[in-house]
Amino acid sequence: MGFDPDQVSTVTFDSYSTLVDVDAAEKALAARVDDPQPVSKLWRARSLEYTFVANAIGGYQPFYEMNRDALQYALDVYGVDISTSERDEILAVYHELDVFDDVRDGIERLRDGGYDCYVVSNGNPEMLESMVDHAEISDIIEDTISADEVRTFKPAAEIYRHAAARTGTPIDGIVHVTAGWFDVMGAQHAGMQAAWVDRKSTPWEPFGPDPDLTIQTFYELAETLGV
Repeated sequence: MGFDPDQVSTVTFDSYSTLVDVDAAEKALAARVDDPQPVSKLWRARSLEYTFVANAIGGYQPFYEMNRDALQYALDVYGVDISTSERDEILAVYHELDVFDDVRDGIERLRDGGYDCYVVSNGNPEMLESMVDHAEISDIIEDTISADEVRTFKPAAEIYRHAAARTGTPIDGIVHVTAGWFDVMGAQHAGMQAAWVDRKSTPWEPFGPDPDLTIQTFYELAETLGV
């Protein structure tokens, strides 16, 4: 059907990999791990897998704890023997991840164009607070909406419907902006439009529907919305 800009009144953004670069976590591993790249990739993959399984079995725990357990698993797989305090120092990098260059200006442009902007994330409230502060966007977003509020992770429809209620927007009046393929599909399934942020020029998934819109930067979304 394609993207309908006239229907949009509110923009929601995912956090990790969309606003901030989770690949930067590899730097925190580098001082303690000889080959940090595979550890970092397994860490990220496992943290997402844990959220999917948690939704299926009713095993919710805050995302920071999911991320901690996933990091421990990745360290164990690659035989990295470090102390709990060292592990937690690595984990703390999620409070200070690098911000993508287009984030501040892109959101500001959307906000100035009349769109209310929110963050909707699996991250628990403390993680989102530190992320927003570090990204220096607290003055241009309306609020953060956490999976912790409904104790359910993406891509379950419940979190997107909760976001629509929190923003006071009909769900079909929201475009959800995310780098996560599963997040695109979850938002669409719940009734939102979804813009996929493809910063790395990767192929789209052969499974499931296409994104309503594919962009490389937030500027492209602003242009599509006419602001």
